[in-house]
Amino acid sequence: MTLTQQIITIAVVVAATVFTRFIPYIAFPEGKRIPDFVHYLGKYLAPAVFGMLVVYCFKNVSFTSGSHGIPELLAGAAVVILYLWKRNMILPIAGGTILYMILVQTVFR
Repeated sequence: MTLTQQIITIAVVVAATVFTRFIPYIAFPEGKRIPDFVHYLGKYLAPAVFGMLVVYCFKNVSFTSGSHGIPELLAGAAVVILYLWKRNMILPIAGGTILYMILVQTVFR
């Protein structure tokens, strides 16, 4: 990429980030009632996304060959335990990923 292309790319990324940060304040100004569907999305969208992520993570796991899904199940259990312990998403995601990588690169080669 040329310098001009890099500058344009960075400018577009910055503009898109700023735009997405200000949309909620423009669409739902203070004092205005928030629509029911936005409350619905706020309540159910995050669990739905995480459910979809779990399905995606386990979709290619073979329980009949290789390591029989043991590293995936252990890392998944670690994510659940860490989340229930700290109620924070960063620690479980990082901890589960690190545990999985350690297991597949050292224990289940």
